[in-house]
Order: sequence, then C-alpha cells, then structure tokens
Amino acid sequence: MLKKFNLHNKFALVTGAGGLLGYEHSYALLEAGSNLIITDINIKNLNKNYIKLKKKFKNKIIIKRKMNITSENSIYACKKFLLKKKIHTSILINNASFNPQPNDLKKSLLETYSLKKWNSEINIGLTGAFLCSKIFGSEMVKKKLGGVILNISSDLSVISPDNRLYNSSKEIKRAKPISYPVIKSGINGLTRYLSTYWASKKIRCNSISPGGVENNQEPEFLKKITNLIPLGRMAKKEEYRSAIQFLCSDASSYMTGQNL
Repeated sequence: MLKKFNLHNKFALVTGAGGLLGYEHSYALLEAGSNLIITDINIKNLNKNYIKLKKKFKNKIIIKRKMNITSENSIYACKKFLLKKKIHTSILINNASFNPQPNDLKKSLLETYSLKKWNSEINIGLTGAFLCSKIFGSEMVKKKLGGVILNISSDLSVISPDNRLYNSSKEIKRAKPISYPVIKSGINGLTRYLSTYWASKKIRCNSISPGGVENNQEPEFLKKITNLIPLGRMAKKEEYRSAIQFLCSDASSYMTGQNL
C-alpha cells in the first residue's frame, strides 16, 4: 500500500457498522491498516459484521460497542469507555442513518407523512452525525494531533429522488421519504461547517455521496435505474472502499469541506 494511504496504528470509529455499507467502510479502514471501533444500536447485526471482520483481519484491533447516536449519554459513554482504554480516535465515519426499505415507500407519501416520522428520521440521520462530530471531534481537538471526519451522504443530496423508479404507473403510490434527501443535504452542510470550524486544529471533514448499491432490488426497479446510469449498472457494495481509504488518509491531505 502507498504510504499516503497507510492508516497503520490509527484508531477509526464507524457508526452504523452493522449495516451493509458500514461493513464495507470498516473493511476499507482495516485493509488500509487502521484499528477499529465499530458501533451500532443493532447489536445483532453488529456482532455478525464483527465476526466477519475479525475472521478476515485477525491481527487488527477491532472493538465493538453498542451506541445510540441519538443519545448524547450513549455517545459520551462510548467516549469514556475508549479513554479508559487509552484509545484515541483520530478518524470518525458518520455512517449511521435510517435506511428506507421497499415496504416503507408505501408509507412515505408526502401528503400523509407525519411530523413524528420526520422528527425521528432527522434525529437519526442528521442529529446523530452532529452529536458524534461534536463529541469525538472535540476529543480530537484536545489531543492536538489532528483528525478526519468523514460523513456518508448520498447522491440524493445533490439530485432529487425520481419517484417514477418506485412505481409501475404514472400515479405515485410509493415514494422515497422526503426526510432522506433533506437529511443528506444537511449532512453536506454539516461537512462544510466542520471543515472551516476546525481547520486550524488540523481536522479535515469531507463527505461522500454514493450512488445506488445493488442489493437484491426488484427486477423492475433495477431495469429502470440502470437505464439512467451511464455505466449501465448499480454500484457493487465493495466499490466505494478505495474512496473511503482516500478520504480518511493523507492521500487527501489538502482536501476538506468537499463532497465526493
């Protein structure tokens, strides 16, 4: 591995590490030499990914920790736990978010979208990233060693969802929740804010906006969306690993406040 991409002896923390891309981001960091703290509120999924990662990277330190990103107390408890072990987190990946499933699309029409649902999803997808950045970023500042915050955004932070993809007729009976592109746009704003706020502390903050990842979607949906993609297919889940390694390492040392 090129020296600029090497994360040897660093500790990275990934939120939402029990998910599909949470695993891939974790894999990318370990592959680049980092040690890892993986967190999620879903301990069952977290354990599954922990076992797979530990099997693949036997010589790396991998710590799993249940953490609720919507609770300051839970995040502070994780920070306290790491400090007791004398672990300094120099990389934070704000990956945790709510992930709308196909059945959720039927309940996400704008006309009947509830304030309760809106608040809950914003709390998970945006407030959680703010809290983790505040708490772990402040610790990076105290250590005076610099650091990296990487926020996981989405292509829907820069383009609007095309709800025709989810419907077989012109009538919209299923829709991407309005909160999703709003959250991801907010993630980009959070990224820009943090990049200037802590620039003098040598803390860089960028975001990545992945396109759709192939994951057993309905054939009709796959046919529609691939017709819109120049490469003619959705991304494979492992195809963002190199971008994660670039943004978390010195390979991107003069890049901050950007959305890749």
